[in-house]
This record gives sequence, C-alpha cells and structure tokens, in this order.
Amino acid sequence: MRTHLFFVGSLFCVGSLLLAAGCATSTGLRTEASTSGIRAAEEVGASKVPQAALHLQLAKEELEHAKGWAANGDKDRAASLLLRAEADAELAVALSREDAEKSEALAAIERVRNLRQDNN
Repeated sequence: MRTHLFFVGSLFCVGSLLLAAGCATSTGLRTEASTSGIRAAEEVGASKVPQAALHLQLAKEELEHAKGWAANGDKDRAASLLLRAEADAELAVALSREDAEKSEALAAIERVRNLRQDNN
C-alpha cells in the first residue's frame, strides 16, 4: 500500500512539473532577426564598404550587449538593443547594395563613353 501511494505521489509530482514547464512563458531572447540580418550583411560584403562595415560592427556589438542585458534580467533593454541591431544590419545591407549598384552604374557610364569615343 505504501509503495502504491509513493508511486501515485511521484506521478502527481512529475505531472505537475511537466504541466508547469509546459505553461511557463518563454524567457529566451529572440535574436533570429538580428543574427540573420548580420549574416545577410556579411554575405553581401558589408565589411568591404566603410559605412556598411560601421553599421555591421554596430549591429554585432548591439547583439552582444542585448545578450548581456538579457542575462542580467533586463529584457526590455535587451529587446530595444535587438531592434537597433536589426536596423543597423539592414542598413549595412542597403549601403552595401547601394555601393555595388553605384559601381555598376559608373562602369556602364564608362562603357558608354568608350563607345562614343570609338564612334567619333
């Protein structure tokens, strides 16, 4: 009888713990958008464009600071820094693309000039 009560009590405790764990809100930091933005900036070559490299570095630092604030329990400040990191990463991507498009446009202008000179 005692083993039966112990078994039932153990099941009740385990069930309660599982229920509590399932209902608990997630306290994890959502860094996916920031990290994917940083990865995208790195892939488009942001480190080769000075202004883009600056914003890429800012995004990386803000992500690390956000992780630190989250570890210290300040989720609001961490969330704010994550938004800034995401914005800086997006800006780094945009600046990198702008630089690439500007280079392509200048090359096209140079080709047109060469064609005009050849025709004259």
